[in-house]
Amino acid sequence: MVVNNPWTWGLGRRKKAVARVRLKAGAGGFVVNGKPMEEFFVTNAARKSAVAPLEATENRETYDVFCNVNGGGITGQAGAVSLGIARALKTINPTTFDILRAGGLLTRDAREKERKKYGRRGARRGFQFSKR
Repeated sequence: MVVNNPWTWGLGRRKKAVARVRLKAGAGGFVVNGKPMEEFFVTNAARKSAVAPLEATENRETYDVFCNVNGGGITGQAGAVSLGIARALKTINPTTFDILRAGGLLTRDAREKERKKYGRRGARRGFQFSKR
């Protein structure tokens, strides 16, 4: 039995954020956690980051995007959405692989928060020295 599913899935991660992205042929709608993208990502940098794969492949008005994002902050969530969209686009149309790879959109940013060390105020910063 073959199920005709119009959705294509992509998973993106950045820092502590995880984004599950669904793409479907449509008019360019973009919904994140049930809200329009402009309402969810309030900064222009986050919006540009999230839409980057669609802009690079010139598919901004071709697909409807639905995302569920949790964990992390705005920057991490935008990066996770970007990676999820890029992976879904690569699945839909393998010819976009070279464009996405050249733009660095298929690479998972593996940088994580460094853990706090004992005897320090943060990961590296020491406590303030007081002579008296």
